[in-house]
Amino acid sequence: MLTDKFGRPMHDLRISVTDRCNFRCPYCMPAEIYGEAYEFLPREDILTFEELTRLVGIFAELGIGKLRITGGEPLLRNDLPQLLNMLTDIPGIDDLTLTTNGYLLSQFAQQLKSAGLNRITISLDSLDDEVFKAMNGRGFTTERVLASIQKASEVGLSPIKINCVVQKNVNDHTIVDLARHFKGTGHIVRYIEYMDVGNKNGWKSEHVVSAEEIISRIDAEMPLEPTESNYQGEVATRYRYKDGSGEIGVIASVTKPFCGDCTRVRLSTDGKVFTCLFASEGASLMAPIRGGATDNYLRELITSIWSSRSDRYSEERAALPNEPGAPRKIEMYQIGG
Repeated sequence: MLTDKFGRPMHDLRISVTDRCNFRCPYCMPAEIYGEAYEFLPREDILTFEELTRLVGIFAELGIGKLRITGGEPLLRNDLPQLLNMLTDIPGIDDLTLTTNGYLLSQFAQQLKSAGLNRITISLDSLDDEVFKAMNGRGFTTERVLASIQKASEVGLSPIKINCVVQKNVNDHTIVDLARHFKGTGHIVRYIEYMDVGNKNGWKSEHVVSAEEIISRIDAEMPLEPTESNYQGEVATRYRYKDGSGEIGVIASVTKPFCGDCTRVRLSTDGKVFTCLFASEGASLMAPIRGGATDNYLRELITSIWSSRSDRYSEERAALPNEPGAPRKIEMYQIGG
């Protein structure tokens, strides 16, 4: 089993299939920076489906069993179901999932399911339309996202997870309503502490609503109790409703870092490997693959990258949360969060 310097295995691969998005969430792609004139990657600088499939095959040989498709917004990538079809044929991949903002999902849900997608995660930061409009940066209401959640359920993309990034004085007053809405539906709401991803979202630790506070607020109205993780390295801490009507999760990478269990590796849209969400640099796989590298060479390169890994950014940030002069980090839309 391939492990890094801290003995952490490589098990989960997140692939960003596009750097484009139809939302402009302030915590990821603020509209004032990523406006109409912003230049995203040209097509020739993006990994092809054939290149992605070849690389995933090599990652699978090295221990990857779980594959998540991300973006930007992955449903903006043309012919995405075709890629999923190709990936499902790779031996060793036993879990194929996708994260989306849900705006386009209704029209693609059945195609994705038929292509082999097992389940789906949909981002929804609030049910309050005014809050949601502000947080998606485009003025979109929740109507299409809620319709997509319903459609995904109808075609069997389950369990459906609903991600909510919680920001103090932005949407934290709506978190209980979100939990109440999906309680008893079988869908799992996961609350994510606001993180300092990228370099442009103006993050400060005082903007964070802690996982402890999130759970406390929900528990006060709908009693909760902790439950066991589904697997080692699961990022969300699970809580179930005491009346048996479902569960929620919290991802506490700020107040309770889980670097010690991190098994995730990320592949950017332009073919670079990143061993941490908060990494500054990635190692290119596109250059060697287009330069004629053999599978053996690529396998050895990936092995070298992971075995040298010593990332523990969240633990280091927890010790010095607002330390000035932090290194420049890759933007989240480039490696899919």
